[in-house]
Amino acid sequence: MRKFRGWMLAMVLVLMMSAALTGCGGSSKETAAGGADEPITIALSPWPGWYMWYLVKEQGLFEKHGVNVELKWFPVYSDSLQALATGKVDANSQTLSDTLAPVSKGIGLKAVLVNDNSNGGDAIVAKPSIQSVKDLAGKTVATELGTVDHLLLLTALEQNGMKESDVNFVNMTVNDAGPAFITGKTDASVLWEPFQTKAVTEGKGKVLFSSKDTPGLIPDLLVFRESVVENRKEDVQHIVDAWFEGLAYFKAHPDEAVKLLAGKAETTPDDFKLGLDSIKLFTKEDNVQAFGKQEDYSSLAFTAKKTAEFLQGLDMVGKIDDFDAIFDSSFVSGQ
Repeated sequence: MRKFRGWMLAMVLVLMMSAALTGCGGSSKETAAGGADEPITIALSPWPGWYMWYLVKEQGLFEKHGVNVELKWFPVYSDSLQALATGKVDANSQTLSDTLAPVSKGIGLKAVLVNDNSNGGDAIVAKPSIQSVKDLAGKTVATELGTVDHLLLLTALEQNGMKESDVNFVNMTVNDAGPAFITGKTDASVLWEPFQTKAVTEGKGKVLFSSKDTPGLIPDLLVFRESVVENRKEDVQHIVDAWFEGLAYFKAHPDEAVKLLAGKAETTPDDFKLGLDSIKLFTKEDNVQAFGKQEDYSSLAFTAKKTAEFLQGLDMVGKIDDFDAIFDSSFVSGQ
């Protein structure tokens, strides 16, 4: 699924530090000081839950809630992270794990909304002859280094008493790992939707292990630059309110909504429904619980801590003193 910044991580962090130091100067597209008439830019990339932003837009819900929003499409998820890093967008649709590294470097980011949780939308797709995770020993397995799908692979291997060195790991972006599996260049690839479904249908693959086996591990969030949250709090609230109204519209008009979203995803409604079946869209009530203090994966702070511990073991995340500070629950609670 959407990445934790593999091979470009170091460059992105440098850019984020530069953006933090320069503020609104240079080429940074920072709306914190731009006033309410400046559009707030939200980046999104291929993932079933994030296409919902298009439904919000097409139904005129941003305008209804009095907020000027510009959606920025990034076919490659890592580019959206770079855009947030350089201040070219104000917010990004990204995973929780992607938020940890910049926070550990002192970069101000705030997660204000849970769009969904992966519930099978990230998976190890393997050749039919591979019957179990243990059968991956010595096989070629592709995913991008440092991504949450890399985390999913390592988790699957660990649960089966294996290490990454037991497989022939190949570092590839999801845009390459999917086609590589379909053309037989890998024995297995770790993919998210819609790449996962294409690998299963076109590559005749099978799901070997998925985020269904690790519930709560991969939350997908709306993450803002902290300065935007501080300076345009009302606009951020209006965006969150528009999102929840969009979900209500989707629930009331599912066929119409799926047809629209499938068009945006350049796929069929049936295939898009398969992608939606692999996630759990979070209601307002789900969000309130996620921002709560539970000691399990239903809590964002708990999940962040556990994910950070895992990634710190890979030297991919620095020390984080306060996990609660990453999250602002006020927008989903209406306070």
